[in-house]
Amino acid sequence: MMTLEFYNQNAESFFNDTIQVDMSELYRLFVKRVKPGGRILDAGCGSGRDAKAFLAMGFQVDAMDASVEMVKLASQFTGLPVKQQTLESITDIEHYDGIWACASLLHLPEALLPKVFTQFEAALKPMGVWYMSFKYGCGEREKDGRVFTDLNEEGLQELLKHCPCLSIVEQWVTVDKRPDRDERWLNVVVCKNI
Repeated sequence: MMTLEFYNQNAESFFNDTIQVDMSELYRLFVKRVKPGGRILDAGCGSGRDAKAFLAMGFQVDAMDASVEMVKLASQFTGLPVKQQTLESITDIEHYDGIWACASLLHLPEALLPKVFTQFEAALKPMGVWYMSFKYGCGEREKDGRVFTDLNEEGLQELLKHCPCLSIVEQWVTVDKRPDRDERWLNVVVCKNI
């Protein structure tokens, strides 16, 4: 897979580019809805920045990434046994109080998203919450050796039709926090209402 190869070849520079980004506002909107001390899955953890932050907040954290090189760096950085695993291979049932999928699902082909959405829904405990972010837009594209599926509010609504137990509790658009970027992001927090 082209995107996976990109992260394996550029793991070190990606780690350095993302590790210091201030995510505190996004964390706040997510963790206020996660059971205190609950279990969070950092799905597509990249550098491990967010997993480490959730650990520091007192949560139990499982972290995974598809890139073997990112897994090595994230394991070193967080001290967690980060799993080398793809997003579509998550098969846990009612295991997580929260799922954090920051800029990870956007690398899946559009056709795979409905399946992964239903798998993530199943992995959440009742009243569990899931944060996800996508580059704002519509459809698939390739850029700089990576494949992206962009999403807007309408696309999100279509995907959520596959997940009857999920409802949106927060949805907002942000501008990329990295200094050399001006991309917009769709941010969403959904809750499993059963």
